[in-house]
Amino acid sequence: MAKKSLRPFLKWAGGKRQLLPRIRENLPKGWEERRYFEPFLGGGALLFDLHPSCAVINDINSENINVYRIIRDDVEALISHLANHENNRDYYYYVREMDRNEGYDKLTAVERASRIIYLNRTCYNGLFRVNKRGQFNVPFGKYKKPAIVNEKVLREINSYFTANQIEILSGDFDDGVKSAEAGDFIYLDPPYDPLSASSSFTGYTLQGFNRDEQIRLKRLCDKLDKKGCNFLLSNSATPFIKELYADYTIKVVGANRNINSLSSSRGRIEEVLVKNY
Repeated sequence: MAKKSLRPFLKWAGGKRQLLPRIRENLPKGWEERRYFEPFLGGGALLFDLHPSCAVINDINSENINVYRIIRDDVEALISHLANHENNRDYYYYVREMDRNEGYDKLTAVERASRIIYLNRTCYNGLFRVNKRGQFNVPFGKYKKPAIVNEKVLREINSYFTANQIEILSGDFDDGVKSAEAGDFIYLDPPYDPLSASSSFTGYTLQGFNRDEQIRLKRLCDKLDKKGCNFLLSNSATPFIKELYADYTIKVVGANRNINSLSSSRGRIEEVLVKNY
């Protein structure tokens, strides 16, 4: 397997694929000799680009993490189940409504993982969004030939996971870095501070991510800094974020955002990379 062929298997709002060159330019020296942590895993673009040999990855969204675990533990069963899905409106809404009906908790881990990949590949604009009850609520995307089953990508990720020391967690971002020690590298990619009140996107999990959470994350960064860890954080270039991380090195970078729930939030925007080294 060519490591550089690893890539995300999900479409992801706020994914980092286009910013990878700028992120690589800002990695700490010798990061690959230590453990890599990513407590806001999402679609895993940086993880698959860097392919560290020893990593702790985490996401609060348990359905998302279940997919990663199934790719690691039972990828052939997942590929087989994905092949059964249909690309039509009625079937899409049948699958989407599963988490609203009795018996959803009886689905196997493979069935849940297959459902999430299917919905992600066929829903509108590749969003992962839930309502106040935690139910997936993105409409059908009407794509003619969505890539529901990508056997090559899934098998390559499975090979990467099984050949390396990759610990997969599902919980709060604070818990995702508890074992980090001096010299370890942590990449933090939280839900972004909204550029405006109308551009806020907090539907990734039932809990959402407001400015109180941004402040709590900053406090975690301070703890990691005092511990001697190296951290790199991505966020939107709002005055709030720039002021919050004023004690650290901040670099402004540009990015095109094409996946968002609001058309006004797509296009060229400014983001920041914050680091303590």
